[in-house]
Amino acid sequence: MYQSVSIIGGDKRQLYCAKAFLNDGLKVTLGGFDKLKSDGEFTILSPIEAIKNSELLVFPLPCIKGGKLNAPFSKEDVYFDEELLSSLSGKKIFTSMKDRLFEVAPKLKNEQVFDYSTREEFQVLNAVSTAEGALEIALREYEGTISKSRVLVCGYGRIGKALSEMLSFLNADVTVSARKESDLSWITMRRCKAVKTEKLCEQKPFDIIFNTVPALILDSYLLSHIAKNAIVIDLASVPGGVDFEACSRMDIFAIHALSLPGKASPKTAGETIKDTITNMLEEDKGCQKLA
Repeated sequence: MYQSVSIIGGDKRQLYCAKAFLNDGLKVTLGGFDKLKSDGEFTILSPIEAIKNSELLVFPLPCIKGGKLNAPFSKEDVYFDEELLSSLSGKKIFTSMKDRLFEVAPKLKNEQVFDYSTREEFQVLNAVSTAEGALEIALREYEGTISKSRVLVCGYGRIGKALSEMLSFLNADVTVSARKESDLSWITMRRCKAVKTEKLCEQKPFDIIFNTVPALILDSYLLSHIAKNAIVIDLASVPGGVDFEACSRMDIFAIHALSLPGKASPKTAGETIKDTITNMLEEDKGCQKLA
């Protein structure tokens, strides 16, 4: 049975992930957290020493930033050089965005690397955290109440589903755009107004607009029709789905709100990472369970 885990790099999410593993009785080591002072709960080592110290390794979300390990609590940049790669040999590695990791460290394709960020339970819970973070921004920036405001949610993926449901509970007048007929049917069934994405320009202006689609949806033409007096919150990954230059020209308040789970709810996000990895270990017949 596995008894030790090292958290290599990351932000507050990884600290809460470490605490969750500790609560399960594992020995937990932090690598790439030398800006922090240990309170006795964890041993803080260099990334290489932390890797050598444990059976399981957990990389952060995102795992890579600017061609190096995402390690904001590290005093020095952590690159996947030969020494680091050698220390990873034979280890069981859990990471997010595995393809990005392989881009900077192709040798890891020969190692045991598992991507927790592709798991459905992770993505659903992450969507809930993102939706709550988006609501927090809207509550702070919008000068009216969410209740009875005209709100548009662009896209009906996991985040769109979670967000539109929360907005409905707050008594907002919710419209959701989608391209698929099946999504439009589900939107209507859940007591929201449904509109095809290509017909958004026919809608009356909105008070608040959330975008979840990672493609340019809210261009200057559409913004001029439905968002002149709205606040616009883009939740989609880079480059997003909003023409921010057009928003600036039209004096529309717009924000690209990225990595909201880590900012708005790092505790839940970190515990979700830990629970997802635990599920992966228990499902893998070749894996031992955690102690």
